[in-house]
Amino acid sequence: AHATLRVRHRPDLPAAVTRSVPFLFLILLLTLVPAVGHAGSAFLTTSDDVRLHYETRGDKASGGAPMVFIPGWTMPASIYEAQLAYFSKTHRVIALDPRSQGASAIARTGHEPERRARDIHELLEHEKLSGVILVGWSLGVLDALAYTHYHGAGRVRALVLIDNSVGEGTPPKSSNFLKELAEDRARAVERFVRGMFRRPQSEQYYRALTTSALRTPYTASVELLSYPRPREFWREALYAAQRPVLYVVTPKFAEQAEIVQRRLPHAATAVFNGAGHALFVDEPKRFNRTVERFLTQLPPATP
Repeated sequence: AHATLRVRHRPDLPAAVTRSVPFLFLILLLTLVPAVGHAGSAFLTTSDDVRLHYETRGDKASGGAPMVFIPGWTMPASIYEAQLAYFSKTHRVIALDPRSQGASAIARTGHEPERRARDIHELLEHEKLSGVILVGWSLGVLDALAYTHYHGAGRVRALVLIDNSVGEGTPPKSSNFLKELAEDRARAVERFVRGMFRRPQSEQYYRALTTSALRTPYTASVELLSYPRPREFWREALYAAQRPVLYVVTPKFAEQAEIVQRRLPHAATAVFNGAGHALFVDEPKRFNRTVERFLTQLPPATP
């Protein structure tokens, strides 16, 4: 299974970056971050011929609804390790490495919401999943909402959206991150990875995540940060889905969480005041209990 992840030299990957990604870090990436059972590794070739990797755990016959996890910008699905281990005891769980992320193939195109939504759609069809709890974090929030917008919510039981804007309230302040990426990509990505956490992680963990993030080509990483949709698109997609929503955020998005809870039937929210952007890594026990409580309180499924 280790042979499924390769880093090749690419013209859009600066030499300083390629030198900072030795083979040892690839081993760390596969042993520290994706502590997902290799027996559950699988691949899907999309309709535009991109090979996607995903991990699956749990028994298909388990009583809980299937759960599908979508990670954030340039991150591997294995960042959800604590959730995969916990929920696979009672649910079938699947974690997707989106195109050009994790152990999935580097794609020349498709780093925009419509194609990424189709990738999720094709995964659900391939695995014959319905009644899904669709979990998205950061950029994965937008990918999950794009899925329900373009493909409907017929296969979705509920949405769990983690720490990104859903187009409500005050627009977020602009940042200089794209400029930082252009000036010194390796440094910007390393700072981004370290900044996702409020609780200290090991140096090996930071390096493994940084290595994985830098595997996404520079051009693709910029495209993923530049989805050509207005804020209203995401807000309308959220409410049009007409599915129960758990919106789990850090204080940056607390205003949006309050609005969503007022406007959306069967919405639940939680604010993690002491956690970083990767709040499910910083506080995995609280996060898992929050999701579990939400799932036990879901109303009867609707067609």
